[in-house]
Amino acid sequence: MTNQEHGVPADPADPRSAQLAARLAEVDRRIADATTAAGRSSKPNLIVVTKFHPAADVVRLAALGVRDVGENRDQEAAAKAAEVGDPRVRWHFIGQLQSNKAKSVVKYASSVQSVDRIQLVDALGKAVARHMDTSGRAGLDCFIQVSLEDDAGDHRGGARPADVMSLADRIEGQAGLRLAGLMAVAPLGGDPGSAFEKLAGISEALRLVHPGATAISAGMSQDLEAAIKFGATHLRIGSDILGSRPAVG
Repeated sequence: MTNQEHGVPADPADPRSAQLAARLAEVDRRIADATTAAGRSSKPNLIVVTKFHPAADVVRLAALGVRDVGENRDQEAAAKAAEVGDPRVRWHFIGQLQSNKAKSVVKYASSVQSVDRIQLVDALGKAVARHMDTSGRAGLDCFIQVSLEDDAGDHRGGARPADVMSLADRIEGQAGLRLAGLMAVAPLGGDPGSAFEKLAGISEALRLVHPGATAISAGMSQDLEAAIKFGATHLRIGSDILGSRPAVG
């Protein structure tokens, strides 16, 4: 499945739009090739990660058919969503999230892909319920971020696999939250294929108890092919589409 409507010609008067269109087309080609190689009938959803890049780039991407963008800092994401103001664009929060930012995030995000602890689930549940009452927004999709590290140290990049089921149960117990599935980042220096194979196994176990939790958000610019091979339904691609982080100054 895909939420993209690419093939829209870039604005010939805007070199940045042409650049984004070319990079987007190349990523789409990689995704299509990997989908075919994996024997899958439909492509994963593409989330274009726009962190550090200006709101103007999100406007350009929307004109090119992109409907899903990802951000990892609330202050930047909230300001950018307000500036873009395009109801066609769905905002996905993908970074580590402090519980006290839940009230802000639910004002613009359609999903939070970095749920990793019970306190955050509770904070998001309360914030969404309050915002649904005042604004009429829909519920919030929640992805449990899973640590795929093999060591027993501090798993700052997600919940331990053993904690996934309790988090899932807690999410399902909140009226305004929907358990979408799992998210993970392949460990640095490791084999992404092995990591994503492990994630697929955790997802399979989760679906036995929560059949609706079918989403797997995995794969970035450097490892999207491995993620697709092992069942990713969502890809988070940034640098291969937007380029390197803009210079500050």
